[in-house]
Amino acid sequence: MILAIKTDGPITEMWLLAPSQTPAEASLVWESGRELSDELLTQISRLLNEGNHSTFDLSGIVVYSGPGSFTSLRIGHTVANALADSLSIPVVGVRGDDWLTSGIKALIKAKSGKPALPFYGAEANITRPKA
Repeated sequence: MILAIKTDGPITEMWLLAPSQTPAEASLVWESGRELSDELLTQISRLLNEGNHSTFDLSGIVVYSGPGSFTSLRIGHTVANALADSLSIPVVGVRGDDWLTSGIKALIKAKSGKPALPFYGAEANITRPKA
């Protein structure tokens, strides 16, 4: 099974797909807002349970790389990379309108151990420390 994650803003989307690119076996969309870091792992478990699967059934992860919210993309990529590393499966980060289709194709060539990197679309807007 392939887990696809899109965390580019206040709405989070996830899909559980067979590698043959058939329609999603299960999907989940929710308004995560500022609770993404608290909810993402729970929602991944929920999605897997809906499809009667466990994390050990995953063969790869596709994550939307952006552009989008700096924090949302960072959280999504951190979870995707950590999950892929712990399961020794490949993870790919893809951007663009056809990111999901491109990501599934990219998984065929991908090897485990290489993290996906976010694309923010602009420099991060980080406040400088007060002197």
